[in-house]
Amino acid sequence: MNPHAKLITLTSLAIGTTITISSNHWAMAWTGLEINTIAIIPMISKSHHPRAIEATIKYFLVQAAASASILFSSMINAWTSGQWDITQLTNPTSCLLLTTAIAIKLGLAPFHFWFPEVLQGSPLTTALLLSTVMKFPPITILLLTSNSLNPTLLTLMAITSIALGGWTGLNQTQIRKILAFSSISHLGWMTIITIYAPKLTLLNFILYTLLTSAIFLSLNSSNTTKLSTLMVSWTKTPSLNAALMLTLLSLAGLPPFTGFLPKWFIIQELTKQEMTPAALTIALLSLLSLFFYLRLTYFSSITLPPNSTNQTKHWYTNNITNTLIATLTSLSILLLPLSPMILFTI
Repeated sequence: MNPHAKLITLTSLAIGTTITISSNHWAMAWTGLEINTIAIIPMISKSHHPRAIEATIKYFLVQAAASASILFSSMINAWTSGQWDITQLTNPTSCLLLTTAIAIKLGLAPFHFWFPEVLQGSPLTTALLLSTVMKFPPITILLLTSNSLNPTLLTLMAITSIALGGWTGLNQTQIRKILAFSSISHLGWMTIITIYAPKLTLLNFILYTLLTSAIFLSLNSSNTTKLSTLMVSWTKTPSLNAALMLTLLSLAGLPPFTGFLPKWFIIQELTKQEMTPAALTIALLSLLSLFFYLRLTYFSSITLPPNSTNQTKHWYTNNITNTLIATLTSLSILLLPLSPMILFTI
């Protein structure tokens, strides 16, 4: 992509995200979401491959439908209450329509079908943006309107997302699709606690962004998109694979890594809210995701695959990328001791 076009695109993403997360008016929030959608489309389609064009069309149609639903929901609420304030969502029809629209935007089950296909058709760097930055504005709207939404519906959608995210990721061989189903599962964890502890949702999203960024940057540096490629990458980039292995274990939520922190807090908060059955259900369903995380970890740690050599070489990325991957990996495995301080602030 042309450097000027890339600059305009990234600037538009930053502006659209900022407008949405700082807005109290429905029209401005909708405008920010539209700027984000228009900005990311050239990044998805830049390879001009048929799969990339297909992913672009799917993404545009789904996001356009979700944005129209958000605008329709806000208009119904303004018609009945006279309020355009995001926090003043009182009409039941508007609440239901907004929940559906945000679920489509995020890729929550049962509206998750578009997300793995779009991620599979995107470059790794664009897939990173779709999994992290593009989720932030809808999550912000979800947090601002959480007091008006139906807790039973959100809990049901969250549990379904965790189940489907784990179950459908089991038989995948494409790493981008596996990470897409991982994202759906993690969004379920964020959604189930939104009404009861919004700060925990934000904490979960920040840590998920940190872990996912480290994984995508590592995969992009070694140009790995399939499990078969991951098998032979250790002999080429052993340090990179070691960092990837530790980050995957952290994303799986295993102690003593950072990824265990949000799951621990969420289960504790659900128990306090007398939702022990829901906490037990999502804890058991997370074992499905754990399987494919361990599968990825195993593939990344194979040292002697068939037809390979033991000759190693240094990372062939630039120093800035190496430093960023090392920093993110360190944070991915070492933040758990800070949990008492984080719990105190929450």
